[in-house]
Amino acid sequence: MNQKQALLAGWAGRVSALRGWRRRGLAFLLGALAGLAFAPLYLFPLLVVGLTGLLWMIDGRRPGLASFSAGWWWGFGHFLVCFYWVSEALLVDPLRFGWMIPFIMGGLAGATAVFIGLAALATRWLDYSGVAKVIAFAAAWTVGEWLRGHFLSGFPWDLAGYTVAFCDALNQYAALGGSWGLSLLVVAIAAMPSALGAGRRREGVIGIGAALLAALSLYVGGAVRLAGDDKAVVPGTILRLVQPAIPETLKWVQGLGEQHVTLTRALTFQVPGVENIRAAIWPETAVPFLLERDQKLRQWLGAVVPKDALLITGAPRGEPLQGDLERVYNSLIAIDHDGNLLASADKFHLVPLGEYVPLRHIFPFINKITPGDMDFTSGPGPRTLHLPGLPPVGVIICYEAIFPGGVVEPGDRPQWLLNITNDAWFGTSTGPYQHFVSARLRSVEEGLPLVRVANTGISGLVDRYGRVLAEIPLAQSGVRDVPLPTASGEPPPYGRFGDWLVLAQLVIAFSLARLIDWRRSGN
Repeated sequence: MNQKQALLAGWAGRVSALRGWRRRGLAFLLGALAGLAFAPLYLFPLLVVGLTGLLWMIDGRRPGLASFSAGWWWGFGHFLVCFYWVSEALLVDPLRFGWMIPFIMGGLAGATAVFIGLAALATRWLDYSGVAKVIAFAAAWTVGEWLRGHFLSGFPWDLAGYTVAFCDALNQYAALGGSWGLSLLVVAIAAMPSALGAGRRREGVIGIGAALLAALSLYVGGAVRLAGDDKAVVPGTILRLVQPAIPETLKWVQGLGEQHVTLTRALTFQVPGVENIRAAIWPETAVPFLLERDQKLRQWLGAVVPKDALLITGAPRGEPLQGDLERVYNSLIAIDHDGNLLASADKFHLVPLGEYVPLRHIFPFINKITPGDMDFTSGPGPRTLHLPGLPPVGVIICYEAIFPGGVVEPGDRPQWLLNITNDAWFGTSTGPYQHFVSARLRSVEEGLPLVRVANTGISGLVDRYGRVLAEIPLAQSGVRDVPLPTASGEPPPYGRFGDWLVLAQLVIAFSLARLIDWRRSGN
């Protein structure tokens, strides 16, 4: 064993031997540092350091609970950093909701940390070492991410694969294995240095070499895929993206709704060339009124676009029963130049505490942080709209963009995705940047271009490879006219087979870990 190997083995032994608050504190710190690997900082080396330290804490010579505890404290620090932007939404009205910050942040980070704790426990139970341990942990981590994305209402925010979103070529693997599969590879690559501390120099060096080769293969394969792009666009389809940048502290102030709509309408006219567009697109809840009940308002709004064009906007939609409003939906609504209602799509994946209160009958004293006492009603699921003059469009409203495999209506594949959102709730925190990354990865997975229109950013145009072609920055008002790129001829593998490919990758990873351990044991 050379000097560097001995040094790493020594560090691994010291980290593994930690007890009590020192162990918990180090796990918390490593997880928090790893949280800085996501957008907009992308400090990927900190993910390497964080995961390497966590793997050293998963020690087969100690009880399983010790490994679970290390994983949980790592995850707690990690998700406090990753999700801190949630507190920004509670500070929009600090007198009413500021007191909830420690409870919401602590509860959210603590609950999601359980999945990393379980991944650590599963790795401890398998009792592999070296490279086999790293691969098994990466697979267990991916299982945990998938469960986090589906348990209860699901919250697949900041999947490990998103730490490489700074590189378009690396993102392309999501077309084959989905974001879950990208996470599997990223965690295995980032955690591989831990194998150098296992006491076997040759195996550790081979593991690091294999990890570097895998990273290079991801890059080269993605670069080749991008090089084959023909950059085609849908003929005659120009879309006007309008970002009004209304602060959330003003957006829902009583009496200002008409002023905000007037501002957005004027901004739409501000840039010359409106007569050439096929649609003007406004963000989520840009119109805070029930358009289906106000024909004059629809006509006034429709006049913003030419005769053969559309206005597509976010707005609430109500369903009355005997004159009284019974249900309210957070919707996207399309109208023509004359104000005729053409189509609508309702948000189906609602935000807990933002759009509804879970278990309201048990907790009647808890209020939504959004205005109004009535909960929103969820729509039936992903929806493809067939609008005149436009290719079929898949609608994604706000937070729905974070769910892999959940943005396209089964049996009615769209030709592009439209994501409207109001990220003003999160100010200039990391939240809007990370939300935009999630939306971009849906384009890669589905092979569909994405148009994103936000209230305060980030709005933009993304091609079917997840590349940003146009952008309106965070917290800036602006207008962009963009051509609509074409979709891929056939869905990429993940778009066709979905999570079955994730299952196949997990089977391969666990089998590979078992094979490596068996061969090592035989030696």
